[in-house]
Amino acid sequence: MIRRVFLIVLDSCGVGQAPDAAEFSDQGADTMRTIAKSGRFEIPNLLRLGLGDIEGIDYLKKPSRRKAAVGKAAERSRGKDTTTGHWEIAGLVSESPMPTYPDGFPPEIISAFEKATGRKALCNKVYSGTQVILDYGQEHLRTGNPIVYTSADSVFQIAAHESVIPPAELYEICRKARALLTGKHAVGRVIARPFTGKYPDFERTSRRHDFSLTPPRPTLLDAVSSAGLQCLAVGKIHDIFAGRGITEYVYTSGNEDGMEKTSAWADRDFHGLCFVNLVDFDSKYGHRRDIDGYASALSVFDRWLGGFMKHLGEEDVLMITADHGCDPGYKGTDHTREYIPVIVYGKKIRPVKLGVRESFADLGATAAELLGVPLETSGKSFAKEILR
Repeated sequence: MIRRVFLIVLDSCGVGQAPDAAEFSDQGADTMRTIAKSGRFEIPNLLRLGLGDIEGIDYLKKPSRRKAAVGKAAERSRGKDTTTGHWEIAGLVSESPMPTYPDGFPPEIISAFEKATGRKALCNKVYSGTQVILDYGQEHLRTGNPIVYTSADSVFQIAAHESVIPPAELYEICRKARALLTGKHAVGRVIARPFTGKYPDFERTSRRHDFSLTPPRPTLLDAVSSAGLQCLAVGKIHDIFAGRGITEYVYTSGNEDGMEKTSAWADRDFHGLCFVNLVDFDSKYGHRRDIDGYASALSVFDRWLGGFMKHLGEEDVLMITADHGCDPGYKGTDHTREYIPVIVYGKKIRPVKLGVRESFADLGATAAELLGVPLETSGKSFAKEILR
């Protein structure tokens, strides 16, 4: 019997271009290979688990005796964003892509937003989140109008200086935008992006908040909580699933805070799922194309991982994966269409090779079977392959 599953998403830590990468203009993207070249890359615990045994990772050292079951998974959903990736991990494949706006949002959306909020929208273009506050921050400070922008993902982002629009007020503006963005304009996330500081040294704060679409069908989280088990969410997980199926949650200020809070929940006696997102890999290093920073962050995670594994009990399982890629050595600043790693560790887990999985949803199907809860999904469980 498995009593607890810890499912940790290393946000954007892809392991090589997916088979359909060309359809997303991401040929050659490989987040893990890129950061492995950094002098700050030091991950002995992930290597002992068997990261280097995953097909295609021929540039990392292979362990003499692998500790975990390992493989990689391709994404079936038509997207490469956070919401789509996490939903598929949780068993829900999105057959149709969420809407994106490479030319900015149409007049009817901006007009409705301005009417609902009583404020004019600045920018309305595809932009880097750090560059947009540099370019529009001063005008925002003069006018009090929020900065509205998007990216290659299905997002409606609203940036505001905390001295002009306090976070609580910014969240309310985002709720109004979320209510407008439905039907054909149902973007995956409306994101509050508060920032502070003076020009040109504006800084985004940890008070970001995502307002996601509600998953259209039940996910792993619903399956766990409906069965009377606990579903604990760390970091962005609560926002990504719009709170659905979650029994308790905690936000984080970054990776290290997320790891600390995961350790705290591991010290509790619960029965169910602890679903964790560590966002800094993506937001601080991937999008900003900071190779050394990304490598250093993974090394910090690896050091924490060594201690965390020692505290896992006989009936615990640890699953480590990602939700997409964000190769810091690749062109542009967007996510990259990549395979995700599949690493499963526990005292009752056989260290087998899982090969190449056809869907991220295989993780959700497996977690559900390990916990003994029913989940309707197209994902294929590999629980029987890994259980001793």
